Amino acid sequence: MKSSAFKPALFLIWALLGSALPLPAWSQANQIVAPVEAIDSELRKLLKNHIEQADSFTDRFDAQAWLMLMDGRLEKYVKNPDQRLSLLRAVHREATAAGVKPELVLAVIEIESHFDRFAISPVGAQGIMQVMPFWKNEIGRPDDNLIDLNTNLRYGCIILKHYLEVADGHLAEALARYNGSYGSYRYSAKVMDAWDNWR
Repeated sequence: MKSSAFKPALFLIWALLGSALPLPAWSQANQIVAPVEAIDSELRKLLKNHIEQADSFTDRFDAQAWLMLMDGRLEKYVKNPDQRLSLLRAVHREATAAGVKPELVLAVIEIESHFDRFAISPVGAQGIMQVMPFWKNEIGRPDDNLIDLNTNLRYGCIILKHYLEVADGHLAEALARYNGSYGSYRYSAKVMDAWDNWR
């Protein structure tokens, strides 16, 4: 895969703030990254076109079976049963709309935020799937709230799907791209280990 296809979130922020600013030491020491280029136009288009989607459950039995199975696994992260159910429905809806396995999205969330929808990373990624806020302006939706569960899931699932397509379905590469750590598979290994517990 050409390095030009990858636009790591850290470098996009760096480019937006001005390339004269030094990169954080952790990014230089722990990540192999590609040079900054224009923001991925295909991903921008996907986000813009898929920001409105319908619910995913069409069969009541399938919905109940999936929700009951995942509810038991989510309990250690989310204690309130109503909150668990609401979160699981939202994950299933947004993952299905984007064409990503809901269980993979749950694994990404576990590693990214440990199901904390208020999480903010040191580089400014927000919410349960740790979405970079520059995407709001890129798709012309500056007022979107990335701390909102549904909004964050919608962005995160579409971004994840895009990187799966860019990586030709190679999961480790797609996950590294999602995390901004392309060239290192430590993050990917963590998500894939977590995925084993969700599927």
